[in-house]
Amino acid sequence: MDTTYNVKFWKTGVNEGKRKTTYTVRWELDGSEQRKTFITAALADSFRAGLVSAARKGEAFSLSTGLPVSYISQAAGVTWYDFAVQFVDQLWERTSANNRRNVAKALTPVTIALLRAQPTAFKGVDVRRALREYAFNTRRRDEAPPEVAVILRWVQRQSLSMAAWEDESAVDTALRAAGTKLDGSPVAASSARRTKRVLNVLFEHAIKKKVLKGNPLPKGRGATAIAAKTSSAVDKRSLLNREQAAKLLGWVYSRSRGGPRLHTFFAAMYYAGARPEEVVAIDVGDVRLPDADAGDQWGELLLHTAHPEVGRQWTNTGEVREQRGLKGRAADDTRTVPCRPALTRILRAHIEREGLKPGDLLMQGEKGGDLAGSVIRRAWRRARTEVLTPYEHGSPLGRRVYDLRHTCLTNWLNAGVPAATVAEWAGNSVPVLLATYARCIDGQLDDLKHRIEGAGELPDPSSPRV
Repeated sequence: MDTTYNVKFWKTGVNEGKRKTTYTVRWELDGSEQRKTFITAALADSFRAGLVSAARKGEAFSLSTGLPVSYISQAAGVTWYDFAVQFVDQLWERTSANNRRNVAKALTPVTIALLRAQPTAFKGVDVRRALREYAFNTRRRDEAPPEVAVILRWVQRQSLSMAAWEDESAVDTALRAAGTKLDGSPVAASSARRTKRVLNVLFEHAIKKKVLKGNPLPKGRGATAIAAKTSSAVDKRSLLNREQAAKLLGWVYSRSRGGPRLHTFFAAMYYAGARPEEVVAIDVGDVRLPDADAGDQWGELLLHTAHPEVGRQWTNTGEVREQRGLKGRAADDTRTVPCRPALTRILRAHIEREGLKPGDLLMQGEKGGDLAGSVIRRAWRRARTEVLTPYEHGSPLGRRVYDLRHTCLTNWLNAGVPAATVAEWAGNSVPVLLATYARCIDGQLDDLKHRIEGAGELPDPSSPRV
């Protein structure tokens, strides 16, 4: 157990500073000095009296926090590692594969930070992999290879108790670790925000189970250890103009292996603004196209399913992709997206060329089934290398496949389509849409200036009155 009965106390210390005087309570646990400072003598005396009273009652003190066990609820009775594993297990069946992976990523560096000793006998990358891929994976934990099982048993023995979260210094250490990569560089701001979200959910669970009395994450402006600033706004430099998009998609189409099929995928993102996981999940029966000789060649795409790629170790089926509903929508909800004439022609040709029928996936791999994300990304990277200038290639221009969606939504907004309509087509809320694309809206300034002038101006006071 992480407790001791060997406690000694000193008199309250008085610290006379230039601006104010503070009071420090000092006590010793198994030879290790503990201290806590207060701004008034009354607070210090009250805190010290509580510690002395607990010691006289024969109460154990936690070595992690330095406080009596009664001060920290049930936290001293369970290790962080065991509680984190239990948290993962109770979350597993009611969450998505992508969320399972994110939880494992968030808990891994925190677990390493809350060890009594750092794993010098193992490589850091091996310890992280053992935690991320096995300890915090309910399906694979019992299948861990022998070398991984050795690491996990060592981590379990070395893990501090949950009482560590009631020690401010331990909290700071854990949060710094959560915001740092293995090489010491800071994690991406989005990763830091995701980790904080995971920890908040875990601590809510700990409070519910009466393991902790409160959420230990710092609040307010001083909570900077894991609160990196993030921006949801699209980088305007990543957007493609018409000529650049035409060259990239043209190169993909001319690709000797699967070019036309991949061209259809990228065109669906560029013209319809769908997410990659939505495009790969489109059923041929949900592509509503007009007859080839119809005067109006506008069609519709009915989106109702997504196949995000998360890795077979995180899905219930063991497949690389997981079948989910649309992002941010209720189960079985459907979103209708207009299919402009250019995309209508591309989709009609694709369906005829591939011999597809209702019930088939519109976008398939060479051997059927879902189109692999690795194939999509590899083709896009090669297209950028072959088509863009060295300067453009080194810039954010179209760096991600997702930038095709960003370009489409920006084009809709710049064409004057109301934000509410664009949000409906894109599967976003209006506030999220505007926060993401407000900086990219362009081309309407002259019209807006004329409207402002048309509202009228005040008469010039220097002009003679009639």
